[in-house]
Amino acid sequence: MILLPVFIFLFGLIIGSFLNVVILRLNTGRSVAQGRSKCARCNNPLSWYELIPVFSFLGLRGKCKSCKDPISFQYPLVELVTAITFTIIYTNVILGYGFTTLAAIVFVFSIIVASLLIVIFAYDIRHMIIPDTTVYLFIAMALLSIAWRTFTIPDFSAGIAIFNGVLVALPFFLLWAISKGKAMGFGDVKLALGIGWLLGLVGGFSALLFSFWIGGIVALFILGLSRKYSMRSEIPFAPFLILGTFIVGVWGITIYSFFQLWL
Repeated sequence: MILLPVFIFLFGLIIGSFLNVVILRLNTGRSVAQGRSKCARCNNPLSWYELIPVFSFLGLRGKCKSCKDPISFQYPLVELVTAITFTIIYTNVILGYGFTTLAAIVFVFSIIVASLLIVIFAYDIRHMIIPDTTVYLFIAMALLSIAWRTFTIPDFSAGIAIFNGVLVALPFFLLWAISKGKAMGFGDVKLALGIGWLLGLVGGFSALLFSFWIGGIVALFILGLSRKYSMRSEIPFAPFLILGTFIVGVWGITIYSFFQLWL
């Protein structure tokens, strides 16, 4: 049992490597299972020892073995974030449910949701857009969570849960509608809807507030350090929404507990 967290961490590294492939091939017409991974510059197929999560990046000193082109830090970061997230989720699930069948179901559901959000996070940073494939899968998982709670939690109302999710997404929809898509993309609206359905009213609004706080701090930091950006520059917002979601869903911090911690 002591080795299980280590196994989960290593499993997360492997899944993180897979998520990198998904992020790079999504909407390119190339399937995840189509061919071996190649260097983006020299197009040489990568050997097995160049595909070991994190360790290959360190061993190659962040450069392609063939052409010496720098390897994006996205690769080790996505792998590490996935591994750490999976380990935290495993710890939370075991503490909450013990070693039970229910714990296994909750764990599998949670890591699938986390994986989808990590893909959206990285893809939005790379392309400034949220891919429909992943956001619709995330929404489907959120609806599945509502169905699960309907059958397992007494007095839980699916109708109220659906309405609460709509309320969480409403501010983003209004921003999108009023600005005609300039201040907020519709992908963010869909993402917020799924977050509201997944976390509920309090959790959803907590994630939104955290995302605005983090986004504001990061935007000011970027504006202060880089001359390439101005107040009119586009900054992807989905990563901040996902950070807010992880703060609530993975670490269990809501606005209530946040203010209780500081007051």
